[in-house]
Amino acid sequence: MLSQKTRYTIRAFQHLADHWGKGQVQLADIAEAQNIPPKFLTVILSEMAREGLLISQRGRDGGYQLALPPIDISYGDLVRLTRGSLALVPCAARNAHEHCKNCLPEAECRLRSLMLRVRDDTASILDRISLADPIKLEPLFETEEATQ
Repeated sequence: MLSQKTRYTIRAFQHLADHWGKGQVQLADIAEAQNIPPKFLTVILSEMAREGLLISQRGRDGGYQLALPPIDISYGDLVRLTRGSLALVPCAARNAHEHCKNCLPEAECRLRSLMLRVRDDTASILDRISLADPIKLEPLFETEEATQ
């Protein structure tokens, strides 16, 4: 599962992509529109500015904007920056590989082979979709409809 930090980052970047070319967006506006705690959002946006994906401007008229066009920022980029890896198990990570504890030797582990395929297919999808691509909303599941 994606961490809360990753989900907040993606939603904040989607909001900024929606406002691409319209100037700075204030943190409070992003936090309110995306239902993100402002203190947590401050940390996230500061980190992303240090990574070079955002431009931040202080002051009364300040705010945040994407440093790159939305087409140049993929969802894979955002997940890797906030989560570190797209792998579901440590031994399937391409960049942050670790041996699993209490497992078979990697050369004998079919679970690892399966998870490598899942990781590679996930990376392929997330790297193909940028913030500029429209994301179609899907219908709610029956259990979601009952709770809303």
